[in-house]
Amino acid sequence: MSVADNNLHRVLIIDDDRLFLKTLEKNIREDFPGLEVTTCDNPVQGLKAIDESIDLLLLDLEMPGMDGSKLLAYATARGIDKSRIIILSARDAEDLHQIFPMGVCLAVLNKHEARQKTVLKMVFSSLQRRP
Repeated sequence: MSVADNNLHRVLIIDDDRLFLKTLEKNIREDFPGLEVTTCDNPVQGLKAIDESIDLLLLDLEMPGMDGSKLLAYATARGIDKSRIIILSARDAEDLHQIFPMGVCLAVLNKHEARQKTVLKMVFSSLQRRP
């Protein structure tokens, strides 16, 4: 688990794909300096980092030991509003929307599709501009 300097808006990313996790963390730190990024590549350890002070939670859907659906349920039970949670997956976006219908969380995104990455950047930008 890695933690950034104390900044205003907190982002927690839980994903077992270490390369994706490191790349995303690096991009956020470079492009959105107003965000504090915490990453975890182990979903069970990620449970400990989930608390209601998180401004945005990104969860990988497919992880060993505990999937994103279980983490989503845990996070909402801990007080994180579903509008602050994004589910990430390598699955096709259409499949993801069937698993997670609109309103279950802020968004479900294919983490490798360029258009979906653009949406993620828009979310980061919006969060960074928030007072």
